[in-house]
Amino acid sequence: MGPLGYLDRVTETVFTYASPALKFGSGASAEIGHDLAGWGARRVLLVTDPGVAATGHPARIAEQMAGFDLDVTTYDGARVEPTDESLDAAIAFARDAGPFDAIVAVGGGSAIDTAKAVNLLTTNPGELMDYINAPVGKARAPINPLLPLVAVPTTTGTGSESTTICVLDVLALKVKTGISHALLRPRLAVVDPSLTLTQPTMVTAASGMDILCHALESYTARWYADFDAKRPEQRVPYCGANPVADVWSEKALSMLAASFRAAVRDGSDTVAREQMALAATFAGLGFGNAGVHIPHANAYPIAGRVRTFRPEGYPDDEAIVPHGMAVSLTAPEAFRFTFDAAPERHLHAARLLEPDVPGAGPDVLPGVLARLMRDIGIPNGLGEVGYGEGDVGDLVAGSLQQQRLLATAPKPVTDEDLEAVFLGSMEHW
Repeated sequence: MGPLGYLDRVTETVFTYASPALKFGSGASAEIGHDLAGWGARRVLLVTDPGVAATGHPARIAEQMAGFDLDVTTYDGARVEPTDESLDAAIAFARDAGPFDAIVAVGGGSAIDTAKAVNLLTTNPGELMDYINAPVGKARAPINPLLPLVAVPTTTGTGSESTTICVLDVLALKVKTGISHALLRPRLAVVDPSLTLTQPTMVTAASGMDILCHALESYTARWYADFDAKRPEQRVPYCGANPVADVWSEKALSMLAASFRAAVRDGSDTVAREQMALAATFAGLGFGNAGVHIPHANAYPIAGRVRTFRPEGYPDDEAIVPHGMAVSLTAPEAFRFTFDAAPERHLHAARLLEPDVPGAGPDVLPGVLARLMRDIGIPNGLGEVGYGEGDVGDLVAGSLQQQRLLATAPKPVTDEDLEAVFLGSMEHW
């Protein structure tokens, strides 16, 4: 053993766990002003998007914060599925309107991720490409502290309120990528299920698939002790499956089994909505530390290269494959591929979702997922969102750029493996 206790290890013996403070429950969003005032904040930037702004939730939260003598400036231009251009616009707005003492994000993952980028680039020098993950960007680490960020999700799914990740499309490269650093994690997550009652049906379905894949991917990720040993300065937020993350992921899967179809079927079902919000929080606390792998890596090029698909319930002024939908489209085939790395985990996850499912082979979990996707109206594979076999090469190339995620897969992933997953995902039933 080396003098500092870690220099002679071959494989990892340490895992890490971190999470934001959490405030959960109907009415929780009314207490944000109290929390910010207690931190000594005076000037606050509220970040949201036009669709969420139209619900009135951001205006109500801003008014409640003003009641605590907070000076609130609202930016409502966040883009659904952020791009480098939309993030640059938000950053420029914040630089002109600031300085601020804190940031509050109200919306789905897009608004929260926009707020993370604004927080990073208003407190640290440089531009987006300096901080975007390699090999797309330079993967620079922040050198200055960030402002306190309060994340208030209005959709049940992204988990961005719990994580260290900001996701964006780099338009010139036609690639979806991200920024990852521990300092991006919100200081406080305020999960108020009543805010999700305005969520359209397809948004509920797509966001719910994001919850599901967060839980499944973190639960089936490479075990933390199977990685090469790291020095303290080499540690990253995604450390692989571990005993603490497992607890959150398993509970999220159990809650989804009981609430997912009901929440999609009846958006006014407050019990199902609350269970979905709690499942999203649990899954975020799991994958925000263990990590995600192949379905999320594949989702980046699927969303980044979309041509004409316009799903119901989303802005119809441009083509879009929502993140949770993009993640789900290759999930059945991805878990068929990873089955032999941890059969018992794949089967246990399948039975948490569908307790009486028969069988014991690699088709069990993919079958559970396909039945669920069909029931909630997710498109039947890549073909239904506009992709064909001729697109597979570009999709594989885009997925291979997500090495940070593929490194968390429970088995090595080659170009040929990804090609087989994409080809097998053209339709599921």
